[in-house]
Amino acid sequence: MKTLILGLGNPILGDDALGLRVAALVRQRLPPGSAIEVDEEYWGGLRLMERLVGYDKAILIDAICTGTHPPGTILRLGPDDLPTQHTASSHDVSLPTALQMGRAMHLKIPDDIRIIAVEAANVLDFCEQCSPAVSAALPAVVERVLAAVN
Repeated sequence: MKTLILGLGNPILGDDALGLRVAALVRQRLPPGSAIEVDEEYWGGLRLMERLVGYDKAILIDAICTGTHPPGTILRLGPDDLPTQHTASSHDVSLPTALQMGRAMHLKIPDDIRIIAVEAANVLDFCEQCSPAVSAALPAVVERVLAAVN
């Protein structure tokens, strides 16, 4: 089974760097020669959909701002749990919409897509550090990603 672990985010927007940091930590924990690909992605929309093409399973890690959970709360979501967004710009297409488009084009999009998200405290201010609550969640997020692979 071809599996992709993909950390999403922006390294200079505080908690938005969470996915990138988790991907780096997961990469260190996988055995040498692992068939699982671990990568970072800084874009969403159609570019993210294109990145998923060809895999059987994808685990996406990202910060999320729902406002309904305390910062640092770990959430396990599927693409259908995210809101759809239809815009005129391909840069702003939501993940569910991008996946629908990819499947409509008969691209090989994974049937098994898991999203491990962490409620963020700050993704708007320029900062290279995650908030204390999100930083404290990092080890547990890494363990959840590794468990989701098996």
